[in-house]
Amino acid sequence: MKLATAAQMWELDRQAIEKRGIPSIDLMERAAEGVAQAALDLLPDRPGKCRAAVFCGAGNNGGDGIAAARLLFLKGVKVRAFLVGTYEKLTPDALEETRRLSECGVELEPFDPKNGDQTAWVRSCHVLVDAIFGVGLSREIASDSAFASAIRLVNECRGKVVAADIASGVETDTGRVLGCGIKADRTVTFTAKKIGQAVGDGFLLSGEVEVRDIGIPADLIKKAACPVQTVEADFVRTALPPRKTDGHKGDFGKLLIVGGAEGYTGAPYLTASAAARSGCGLVYLGVPAGIWAVEAAKCVSAMPFPLPGKLSYLGKKALPAILEKLSACDVLALGPGLGRNEQTAWMVRELLLRTEKPVVLDADGINALAGHIDVLDQRRGRVTILTPHDGEFARIGGELSQTGRVQAAGDFAKTHGCTLVLKGHRTVTAAPQGNVLVNTTGNSGLAKGGSGDVLTGVIASLLAQGATAVQAAAAGVWLHGRAGDLAAQALTAYGMTPEDVIRKMPEAFWEILG
Repeated sequence: MKLATAAQMWELDRQAIEKRGIPSIDLMERAAEGVAQAALDLLPDRPGKCRAAVFCGAGNNGGDGIAAARLLFLKGVKVRAFLVGTYEKLTPDALEETRRLSECGVELEPFDPKNGDQTAWVRSCHVLVDAIFGVGLSREIASDSAFASAIRLVNECRGKVVAADIASGVETDTGRVLGCGIKADRTVTFTAKKIGQAVGDGFLLSGEVEVRDIGIPADLIKKAACPVQTVEADFVRTALPPRKTDGHKGDFGKLLIVGGAEGYTGAPYLTASAAARSGCGLVYLGVPAGIWAVEAAKCVSAMPFPLPGKLSYLGKKALPAILEKLSACDVLALGPGLGRNEQTAWMVRELLLRTEKPVVLDADGINALAGHIDVLDQRRGRVTILTPHDGEFARIGGELSQTGRVQAAGDFAKTHGCTLVLKGHRTVTAAPQGNVLVNTTGNSGLAKGGSGDVLTGVIASLLAQGATAVQAAAAGVWLHGRAGDLAAQALTAYGMTPEDVIRKMPEAFWEILG
């Protein structure tokens, strides 16, 4: 599903109104119909027995709420509409909706946080409509403002909450909360889902998101350039590399995994196991000689072998052997459990520079680029997939403080010519061209050591089987998250482990394959 920015929505509205001649008040009425219907759907009893409070700002989002209040009243709901702002700032369309509401005998009341009668009414309501701020909010909401008081009051109520277009307080393009935000049970968004409803705190505050057609011509929507989209099952189904009926193990990719160090024997094992479970034909695992016996005892489907050099970690002496083995493989997965020391970091950087093969770089493989991002730049034109969490991303120059995760990931991938998988809640995958895919699977049970190693194995496996870098990364993230969801359903988020995620990988594939 495409995800839109605030600027894209403004442009679509402008074109529909100015170039296609669609009256803006008609768009507002259709938006209000969606909001009112969502509110009606959440009522616990017949409309005539229920109360609703509608909080409206002075902008066109407030106009949507005012119109929705009228429609709820006409359905028999006992409604009061509150203006959070001033009448002088009401837009022309919002003024017209205020007039129509008044003709029904319902007045738009100025909201006063100290008015006990208003507060008592709101607390008694079965449903509350949030139409305070729309997609244009870009400043912090002051904690002592009437806006913040209204948001706090709505969040304290037991009634269900419907947000018009976007939950007030959520920044449309990032999902960040600007001071405080409405926690909605349902959001009725117009024309297209917004980025802020798919990532960050905005995802958590939006509740169930329904996209409502308000009459923007379909050809305008189709032409709109939306470089951000969510990853759904259909995308994964298309991205999966086909498997030849008469194929043999050499037809399904040869993957070399390099990692491991004393004290970090689990990471390379998990990566290798996940790669085998994800369809890779041949999985080789190069580890320090000191831990080879441990890996050999654990691995059944993968083929571990010792690399020369120090017994406890990989250094310069391992490089020739790695390059020789890699010459017969399709993809290199580098980093799981490597550990952090200068010899290992030098080996990682030198390996990245010398090989033309696609590389999936994880964990301490990524940390080796700290202060040496030029190594990544020199791989431009070659396939490189990085899988950092926020801390690792910051070490290699990623900037999250000024922008949201979506823009930060897209900017980094474009600047350095790589595919970036920025792990976390709603993991985002960014392509070198700057387009970004937002994942829709996963749960808190994946927030455990070893989960990232499993993800690396899945991505590298798909890449070795012939998927493109973006397909392998985005589909790998989705499958990893879906297997995690299945593990949580069986074992709870508390009880599941990364190994359980690997065991559930076949079920995730079954869902995609039908």
